[in-house]
Amino acid sequence: MDNKPRAVALMILSALAFAFMGAMVKLAGDIPLAEKVLFRNMVSLAIAFITLKKSSASMFGKKENQKYLIGRSMLGLSGVLLYFYAINNINLGNSAILNKLSPFFVTVFAAIFLKEKLSKVQIPALFFVFIGALFIIQPKMNFDMIPSMAGVASAICAGGAYTLVRYLKDREQPATIVFYFSLISVLGMIPLTAMNFVIPTPAQCAFLLMIGVFAAMGQFTLTYAYKLAPASEVSIFNYFSVVFSAIVGFVMFGEVMDGKSILGAALIIGTAFFLYMYNRKHSTN
Repeated sequence: MDNKPRAVALMILSALAFAFMGAMVKLAGDIPLAEKVLFRNMVSLAIAFITLKKSSASMFGKKENQKYLIGRSMLGLSGVLLYFYAINNINLGNSAILNKLSPFFVTVFAAIFLKEKLSKVQIPALFFVFIGALFIIQPKMNFDMIPSMAGVASAICAGGAYTLVRYLKDREQPATIVFYFSLISVLGMIPLTAMNFVIPTPAQCAFLLMIGVFAAMGQFTLTYAYKLAPASEVSIFNYFSVVFSAIVGFVMFGEVMDGKSILGAALIIGTAFFLYMYNRKHSTN
């Protein structure tokens, strides 16, 4: 049975879920950042705990992998905080495309730390991605570009986290890695939330809960998609989140990406598509 159509459908569903997660972050309004991140990870922690209980995976992993699990968790938490900050302060489409720089940072980090060789097309591809990011950020010597830089920083942190996940993939079970990350995130956010806790309104409670629900839905469908088909065949469809985020941002918040941002997004997505086609062609040769 060909599972690729199902994998593609799940990948697109994942992209839609993450777009709505971003919308919920905005709709939660003036709730402090740490509180939003706490709710996002509480749902993931509950699901990861249930998954662990149903499997034979270790809850905290092997002793020799602790520094890598902690590093992955801290980078992942930092990435979520920075991404949520970007979502709060710039439109959904821009924040989504800046966050989608993470696969390119994985390429860089894997070459540096895991000694993976860069192919002849990856170096010029990284250059085009950098130019695309500049079109979106539109550098100015003032505070207006801080949220955009936070979006780039979120991608750097996510790239580092995914690089460590790649290192750990044959050393720990996926459920262990997810549980460890979720637990560290919740424990890290509890004191920050307590220091500046804001009692949410009933509507905000619903939005906070939905942040976690959509995040968990996005992660679950993404993981299952990769189980049904190789990442090289379906990963490109994750970029649908940029399109969905732009549409959701326009419909729900009246946000419009300007011409430079659209050009930057086209450069980044176009480069990702080119690398996808290049890798697919050479993997079959």
